[in-house]
Amino acid sequence: MLEGNRVSRISVRGFAVASATAVTTVGAVVGVAAGGEQQQGSSDPIEATAADATLLADIPAGQQAVAQGASLAQQADVQSTAADAEAKKSAEEAARKQAAKDAKVKKAAADKAAAEKLAKEREEKKQDVASRSAARDAGDIPKQASYTIAETKAIARQMIPGEQFQCFSNIVDHESGWNYQATNASSGAYGLVQALPGSKMSSAGADWQTNPATQIKWGLNYMNERYDSPCGAWSFWQANSWY
Repeated sequence: MLEGNRVSRISVRGFAVASATAVTTVGAVVGVAAGGEQQQGSSDPIEATAADATLLADIPAGQQAVAQGASLAQQADVQSTAADAEAKKSAEEAARKQAAKDAKVKKAAADKAAAEKLAKEREEKKQDVASRSAARDAGDIPKQASYTIAETKAIARQMIPGEQFQCFSNIVDHESGWNYQATNASSGAYGLVQALPGSKMSSAGADWQTNPATQIKWGLNYMNERYDSPCGAWSFWQANSWY
């Protein structure tokens, strides 16, 4: 192959030189016929042309085509790489947006579930407190001019759910000894549950000073609201000697 290329280049170079010589000869003949004078160096452009032709002929046509093809392939690779990078970037951006959207939806669902759970727990607690409220309302208890301890306890049994009665009784035993008119001389606390001040019990009835049923109703509501139940209040009382 190398020898063949050399022959090709020599042949092309010979052709270019022969062509240049022919042109020079023709030019000289024409110049003489026209009576013009041949100027010094007039053959230089023709020789330069022949030299250029020789340089171009030194690069085989096949190699020129290969070089051009390689350049086009390289450009195609660059464009393909750029397209792949852009596609990857777009895919990543789409994935990020979708992940953010999914996270938002998931958070909203979690918040809703938490709110529903809290509402359910509050409703259950409300129902539980209601179930621990007076089994019989104070207004249903016949009023008397006075009450013995036994009568007062009997009223309490009617008003307080059975599983909570003993806890309620334990507190009243320590606070007033079941005397609905008991008064703490130093603090002013009054009644079965020693409300401080005693006037607090007016929220359960205007007869709070003389009706043990009114005092029991107020005491039961107080224990339910603050300690969830009379037994909750009794546990606190045992640890602190007050409630």
